[in-house]
Amino acid sequence: MKERNVTLRINGEAHVFNHVPVHKTLVQLLRDDAGLMGTKEGCGEGDCGACTVLLDGEPVNSCLVLASEADGKEVLTVEGLSREWELHPLQQAFVEEGAVQCGYCIPGMLLAAKALLDANPSPTEAEIRGAIAGNLCRCTGYVRIVQAIQSAVASMSRPR
Repeated sequence: MKERNVTLRINGEAHVFNHVPVHKTLVQLLRDDAGLMGTKEGCGEGDCGACTVLLDGEPVNSCLVLASEADGKEVLTVEGLSREWELHPLQQAFVEEGAVQCGYCIPGMLLAAKALLDANPSPTEAEIRGAIAGNLCRCTGYVRIVQAIQSAVASMSRPR
């Protein structure tokens, strides 16, 4: 079996993974080797968005990215959003707006929303809906998720 060493910067920390099978996906590496269980594997085909992470700042379905393709890159997972014990404004808004039900889709939703807000700090509702369109939720109907993202936008734009 072919293997490679993979070096990643995950949530701001350098990691080296030795003897990674070339067929191993990024979601598998994050969960199995890095112990980061927040990233979920749903469909395994890039349709549900549960495995969304930011790869060099761009949202990707980590079930479709081979770990070796991510070599040398920066990965942000849901675990990297909060700092110390302080939730990221998006996480806080999801809690306050009741946007979390079963929670399976939430890590991917949060990272898709973060990528949007990094690129556009004042998105319209249509832009928010477009940014999360690749993330499926079976519980909420998306209304509270969109409201949470809008609430985060409002809180992040207020002077501190």
